[in-house]
Amino acid sequence: MSNLYLIPTSLGECDFKNILPSLNTEVVTGLRFFIVEDVRTARRFLKKTNSAIDIDQLTFFVLNQHTTPEELSGFLQPMFEGNDMGVLSEAGCPAIADPGADVVAMAQRNDFTVVPLVGPSSILLSLMASGFNGQSFAFVGYLPIQPGERSKALKKLESRVYSENQSQIFIETPYRNMKMLEEIIQTCQPSTLLCIAVDITLDSEFIKTKTIKEWKKNLPDLNKRPCIFLIYK
Repeated sequence: MSNLYLIPTSLGECDFKNILPSLNTEVVTGLRFFIVEDVRTARRFLKKTNSAIDIDQLTFFVLNQHTTPEELSGFLQPMFEGNDMGVLSEAGCPAIADPGADVVAMAQRNDFTVVPLVGPSSILLSLMASGFNGQSFAFVGYLPIQPGERSKALKKLESRVYSENQSQIFIETPYRNMKMLEEIIQTCQPSTLLCIAVDITLDSEFIKTKTIKEWKKNLPDLNKRPCIFLIYK
């Protein structure tokens, strides 16, 4: 039975030896078929993983917001023909806040073996370093863009923190990070804890937990940097 390998990628420019096990290189080197979000970044990742890989001999299937259900249904054809395949995210772990989940669901329905490989997850790494509740937490992805709706969403998440004792994790597009931070500061209670995790696993990594009141005194520059926000009590 064919295997579908879920292959984590880096969260930015860094030494792969620090974040990816040698097994991942072995698996990647042996694959010829990949499902990716972007062919260009996938080729770059694979070449950096093992410079001996002949990129031109590989086949890529592009899975993103423009992929139609009809296209998706044919992506696993190589597996029906006895080939293993790999799924690559743009950053971090496939199928976590990522369209790769649709492929994994399809593989499960067809009784293929799904093999998740070890690698960096910004969601888990930020939670580990926050000091927040790791027994009960929720990753809610992106919040609404409109300020009014975003404020309502933040208040709802904060209420869960206090009523359910649950850590709340969310993200924003890098160029809107500062607007998100300002909204959090304006909306949440002064005593609510906010962890800001930026550039995780990179040389410029910054992960700090403070109260909203404390953050007001000195806001970090998050513009155009991959960032995760976490709130707790």
